[in-house]
Amino acid sequence: MKKILIKYIPEEAIPLVEYLIIEHKINLKIVSERQTKHGDFRRLPNGHMQITVNNNLNPYQFLLTLVHEIAHHVTYQKFGRVQPHGKEWKTVFQHLMLPFLQPDIYPKNILPYLANYLKNPKASTDADVNLSLALREGKSEDGKNFIFEIPNGSVFQFKETLYKRGNKRRTRYECLNLENKRVYLFNQNAEVKLVVSK
Repeated sequence: MKKILIKYIPEEAIPLVEYLIIEHKINLKIVSERQTKHGDFRRLPNGHMQITVNNNLNPYQFLLTLVHEIAHHVTYQKFGRVQPHGKEWKTVFQHLMLPFLQPDIYPKNILPYLANYLKNPKASTDADVNLSLALREGKSEDGKNFIFEIPNGSVFQFKETLYKRGNKRRTRYECLNLENKRVYLFNQNAEVKLVVSK
């Protein structure tokens, strides 16, 4: 297991992760990137549980995603079917993440955002803009920009659809879908492909 994990998570986290995988009999599958999620937990038709995590995540994202999904597994074992990201899951997730909140696992520029996020964790780490940017070291994927980096009025592509960036609301940007003329709200840290800069 160590040989596999060393490619995906910080080395100092390996003993803790190995313990969780063995203790909870985790069936971990590392998969190709999915656009809509970093990882998932599911009960297979044969009754076994499986966790999948995307292979394109950096070590800090991968570790957080893996523990997030292990928390789903442990929550299911303890409580059965409950709200996916309800109070039971939050408590389990906070408890499981605590040992990883140390500077030899997560860098000092990520730790404060991670600690803040864990006070009331959301379904997706991407919902916490500061944490999401810290985990990505402030860099978007090659050939893309964060939506907050592109000028107002610019045309961009997101999932094969063209949009025009509008004004920022409190935490999101209003963007006009150029096909159906509807306005959609985008997280500040959404990664988009700039087509026409204003």
